[in-house]
Amino acid sequence: MHLLTVVLLIFYEINVYSNSGFTVQANTVDYNYKKEPSTIVKIGKCCELNELLQDDKCIPLNETNETQVWRPESIYDDNYSFGRNKEKKDKLPSYELKIGLPRCQSGEQEWRVYHSQTGSDRLSILPSGKLRHYVIKSDEDEVNKGRDFYLDEDAESEVIHYDYQFGHYCADKAILSRDKIVTEYALVCVPEVRTKWTESDHLIKNILDPTFHAIAIASYLFVAVVYFVLPQLRDLVGNSITSMSLCLTASQCASTVQIFKQFGNHVNFLVADIVLYVSLLGAFFWLNALGYYVWNTFRSRNVFLRVTDGRKYCYYSTYVWCSTVCIAATAIFAHFTLETDNPIMAGTNITPQARFGWLGLSVIFTTIAFTIVVDLCFALSTAKTIKRMNTYGRIHHKMKYSFRMFVLLFAIMSSSWISLLLSQLKYDALIYCHVAINLMQAILILYVCVFGQRRVTFLLGKTCNCCSTTENVESLDWGEEMTAINAGY
Repeated sequence: MHLLTVVLLIFYEINVYSNSGFTVQANTVDYNYKKEPSTIVKIGKCCELNELLQDDKCIPLNETNETQVWRPESIYDDNYSFGRNKEKKDKLPSYELKIGLPRCQSGEQEWRVYHSQTGSDRLSILPSGKLRHYVIKSDEDEVNKGRDFYLDEDAESEVIHYDYQFGHYCADKAILSRDKIVTEYALVCVPEVRTKWTESDHLIKNILDPTFHAIAIASYLFVAVVYFVLPQLRDLVGNSITSMSLCLTASQCASTVQIFKQFGNHVNFLVADIVLYVSLLGAFFWLNALGYYVWNTFRSRNVFLRVTDGRKYCYYSTYVWCSTVCIAATAIFAHFTLETDNPIMAGTNITPQARFGWLGLSVIFTTIAFTIVVDLCFALSTAKTIKRMNTYGRIHHKMKYSFRMFVLLFAIMSSSWISLLLSQLKYDALIYCHVAINLMQAILILYVCVFGQRRVTFLLGKTCNCCSTTENVESLDWGEEMTAINAGY
């Protein structure tokens, strides 16, 4: 009996052990079946794997003082927040770095963010591959409109964070040489800032400014055409006015291109800057040549020289263009080789482009300031010479009106240049003033060169047969009565 009981107990233990082992194996297989396969997270990197960003340019690591390139080490949980969950997720998921800039869709623009330990911007990569941008104590501005955000309440600060999917951002390590800062950098796609056309800033910069530029271009072209078409005006003074007007026209065209930033993908703003300032420099050199010609004529005792106006124009043209090319080459060389902080134009829906730096501008603006000082000396010296003259010949009588025109052009262009110089400070009030002064300059130059001179209006009216004058030919400035007789008027 006891033997039978022992045999039954042994058989029961063996059966229970066998069933328990089967159960464990079944549970293990079921667990492996339900477990999701591991996925590789895609993370955007701006530069190549062995490169980092230095002053907005991707350069190899061996050309910097850094020893490591950027790796997404700051991985946080999706529920991580500065205000609530402050535990960092240590386990890094499998990831793959994709090289390239984000492709912003229509209605979006590129925005740069720098990670700051003490500032208001923090960057982190989530396990899902998203980039999270934390903004501490941020205010609601126009840039933040249209993005989903989450508000984390904290006892000390207010935190808003924005999440960017893969393809809408790229991150990298950034070096700011000027400030000697090494930090993390991200280029993200944010909604485009929409401004109403009724806003004063948009109305002035995008409607009035292009309109004023169009009027200025038409005014300068009209002056150039009048002095080029009328044969009586094609002397040295007239040719100088024509060349100066064409330079101002080119400057206005380049300035107009810079207004429409939304077409930046088809325009190089650096080239537009070079055309703008070099053309302006050429205009001031022509004004300087005109002042020298007037001053030299009154200073010379013998005005009946055997040099024609055509040959003189070749001499003055050689001086102007050689000086302009030399100064422009110096400024461009300084910009590309010596400039340490190139300004960037980050317009709407365009990749940020380089602008002409302050070092190149200082070369051009210093030269213009030098020509203004020389022109002022010409004006004062010529005015003293005229006061000492007792009698005037026909050539001196003619040059007296040329001197008056030179002084007025000198005052107008110098004032406009000072306004342009102040507008580079990027204050809205100074920019608005320059918009108005730019139009006034064109209108005043048109009046001084054409409508403010009876000789020019007389010749223009007789040539175009558009206006009848009751003015006696004896009241004309000089010699136009002979023109009227010879032309049969």
